[in-house]
Amino acid sequence: MNIETLFINENQSVLEAMKHIDVTAKQILLVVENNKLKAIITDGDIRRHLLRGGNLEDKVKDIANYKPRFIYDKDKNNAQELMKKWSILSLPVLNKRFEIQSVVFLKDYEIGRDHSVNAPVVIMAGGLGTRLHPYTKILPKPLIPIGEIPITEHIINQFMEYECNKFHLIVNHKRNMIKAYFSDAEKDYQLEFHDEDIPLGTGGGLSLLKGKVETTFFLTNCDVLIRANYKEIFDFHKQNGNKITIVAAYKHLTIPYGIINMDSKGEIATMIEKPEYSFLTNTGFYVVEPEVVDRIKDYKAIGFPDIIEQQKSLGEKIGVFPVSERCWLDMGQLEELEEMRKELGV
Repeated sequence: MNIETLFINENQSVLEAMKHIDVTAKQILLVVENNKLKAIITDGDIRRHLLRGGNLEDKVKDIANYKPRFIYDKDKNNAQELMKKWSILSLPVLNKRFEIQSVVFLKDYEIGRDHSVNAPVVIMAGGLGTRLHPYTKILPKPLIPIGEIPITEHIINQFMEYECNKFHLIVNHKRNMIKAYFSDAEKDYQLEFHDEDIPLGTGGGLSLLKGKVETTFFLTNCDVLIRANYKEIFDFHKQNGNKITIVAAYKHLTIPYGIINMDSKGEIATMIEKPEYSFLTNTGFYVVEPEVVDRIKDYKAIGFPDIIEQQKSLGEKIGVFPVSERCWLDMGQLEELEEMRKELGV
């Protein structure tokens, strides 16, 4: 990758920066003037800006870090050690004239191992997976392979990086196949199954956990993988006193047509050529307080979004933790399944 692909103008919008970060997948952009490093902006800077109520239309210069950490070219051999010390994922390299030479990177997991969360994880693994036919005619969705291991094992491995080692799987469709796979698998974590004898939706199955999950827990669908800092998500949830925190991904959609609005006389009011929209979408990944489980009715089908609305109507605080579109891998449909395999390099 050419380093210039990481350059951004400080007068560009936060939305443009977010899209640029998604394309490069490096979590950092450089504001450079006359080839000299002026500032940096990271996906974390963007997320903190949005959580403070900032707008996507604001400028990069409003949130960029104009006093970034960097190293000189002669100190490049110490880059990995310094990034671990400073808990950062990337580090610009400059020459003695302060001109940008390169950027060195530290993989997420190397920092993640030092960020213990140690919270239980509930995986909703009971759905029919009808959108993944014909695969799910043979295998249950939790066992669909992404490379050499099933999606559920990828999810578990991601949580294990944050020392989450107690897992609850709510199972229904082809449950015996799921249990048989994990009974044979070598594992250094605890795994408990909960049988959903009748379909209870994406939320009703949590009623099976009453008295079994008594601390703040992660909840995830079995067809999504979130590539973000789980410690940061968990801490955000606790610090804000949320009853539920929704991890939501920014999606950017361009309508490939000119959109026409009419007035009451049947005449053209406005015409917008190929409008672009940005919005937050629910990823199916949450942090939840155990009291939520206690309020769910037994043996009644309900979606988790409906549970969120119920909690909100009771005056409970529901938080949103935004991530970029590239942080969310979803295999809910066949084309998305192939995209996940490509992203994970398997």
